[in-house]
Amino acid sequence: MKETILRILDESITVKRESITAGMPRIIEAAGVMTTALVAGRKLLFFGNGGSAADAQHLAAEFVNRFVLERTPLAAIALTTDSSILTSIGNDYRFEDVFTRQVRALGKRGDVAVGLSTSGESPNVLNGIRAAAELGLHTIGFTGHGGTLADLVRVPLPVLSDSTARIQETHITVGHILCLLVEQELFPAD
Repeated sequence: MKETILRILDESITVKRESITAGMPRIIEAAGVMTTALVAGRKLLFFGNGGSAADAQHLAAEFVNRFVLERTPLAAIALTTDSSILTSIGNDYRFEDVFTRQVRALGKRGDVAVGLSTSGESPNVLNGIRAAAELGLHTIGFTGHGGTLADLVRVPLPVLSDSTARIQETHITVGHILCLLVEQELFPAD
């Protein structure tokens, strides 16, 4: 058991280190896109499925409440949280449209749409990103090795792994890095 635990820990650390090191320019770019949008009075829209839905909610909460710094709230919303919206769209249209319709209702030019998909192939995430791009939103994609999502977004944030668990662990780490970079830029220490 101890060997399994240590193997998982080592694997997680390696995937994070390699993915974040390789992706550092894109992480910095994503932080800049988010910061610029928030300074301009725009908002961040996060969405994904399953564990990625939980990550979308987690990251939106970090921006609205706070991450590390005591500061004013920042405009962010997870499109995964309203069960009435999700189920009515899924029932009346298709599940593939649950984020598209919300992006069209809530997104404005200059906002940032952040899609999360470990495979990079989730139809509803891809459709939400396509709608965001059509409306003039900036697009960021958290993904595994890439997939279609990486090709659709302005700033892809791929993880160098085929393991869903390692991808999700790295996504939340990258998300926390983004939260801190944005906070530090918007609320510099006195």
